[in-house]
Amino acid sequence: MNIHEYQGKSILKSFGVAIQEGIVAETADQAVAAAQELQKQTGTNFWVVKAQIHAGGRGKGGGVKLAKSIDEVKEKANAIIGMQLVTPQTGPQGKKVHKVLIAQDVYYPGEAKTAEFYMSVLLNRQAGKNIIMYSTEGGMDIEEVAAKTPEKIFKEEIDPAVGLQPFQARKIAFNLGLSGNAYKEMVRFVSALYKAYESCDASLFEINPVLKTSDNKIIAVDAKVNLDENALFRHADYAAMRDKSEEDPTEVEASEHDLNYVKLDGNVGCMVNGAGLAMATMDIIKLAGGEPANFLDIGGTANAARVEQAFRIILKDPNVKAILVNIFGGIVRCDRVAQGIVDAYNNIGQIPVPIIVRLQGTNAEEAKTIIDKSGLKVYSAILLKEAAQLVKEKLG
Repeated sequence: MNIHEYQGKSILKSFGVAIQEGIVAETADQAVAAAQELQKQTGTNFWVVKAQIHAGGRGKGGGVKLAKSIDEVKEKANAIIGMQLVTPQTGPQGKKVHKVLIAQDVYYPGEAKTAEFYMSVLLNRQAGKNIIMYSTEGGMDIEEVAAKTPEKIFKEEIDPAVGLQPFQARKIAFNLGLSGNAYKEMVRFVSALYKAYESCDASLFEINPVLKTSDNKIIAVDAKVNLDENALFRHADYAAMRDKSEEDPTEVEASEHDLNYVKLDGNVGCMVNGAGLAMATMDIIKLAGGEPANFLDIGGTANAARVEQAFRIILKDPNVKAILVNIFGGIVRCDRVAQGIVDAYNNIGQIPVPIIVRLQGTNAEEAKTIIDKSGLKVYSAILLKEAAQLVKEKLG
């Protein structure tokens, strides 16, 4: 589950990570009040107005602005709130901005120079270990740094059974070229960041940039956080941070009916029970010359109500030209699924695209009979190869 920058920073702060202080606002007047409050708390006279959407590259799209007065805070907040912000990660359609973060300007002058670093904590699935990835090239797209100057990206693997060791935090600070108080601050920063990642059951913490201020403080200026949805039952306070307005409406609707749905860009809708079978089904669609329009796992209880809701969700996509239902009857009987498909079809009414149904497992033959005798625009198959051929025929 993705969360906003201001939410990620609140989590970081609760674990002792130094952050760029800020207050979220949903209107220009709230932004002014936030700026005035920050001025009292931090003494700042400059502010940064930052659009809060679930996407990176906000500055490139005009979603991050510096304000040098209270009047400018109001002006820039008013311009950003409600805008359709387009960034490299949103696609051409962009995302509507509903709120902004009014943050203190931490790039204050001083005798020493500031420096920006990149740092993230994530799981290295291949090694089965957590990894801290970091670079001296903060503030830039890490993909670009990796492509052009891979030697500037460092990685520190951490055994989750042992945890981050003090020498590893010191090594990271050293590789970033720090010394003196900045070195000590970075060691503390890394230790607190890893503790936050581990304690939250997160799948990603990305801080870009991590700032060394002119007075040698180490601060998280941004925060991209992804939390493991499977662990949210342990973190009710984090689960409450979910912002459904930032998610695909169809995917939100599917989750409310306990359906695992991810929209894709193809022309063949998929309805499958089991994630592995869903992946195989998408592969067979591609082999048949089509493109999967979605990933949809209806789980083990493929009753009529759930099948009907799955059909309705798939049919919301205007690109769908055919639907492939691929169910393995292990826990659930195939004949019950077949009857559920027929009932769902009748409840929905006229479905404008052909439906190919492949049911295999318990009572598969009885299920095929139910489908064949339904008189509906539904085509049955026993073998996956047959289902793929039917998909190919129906797509023309």
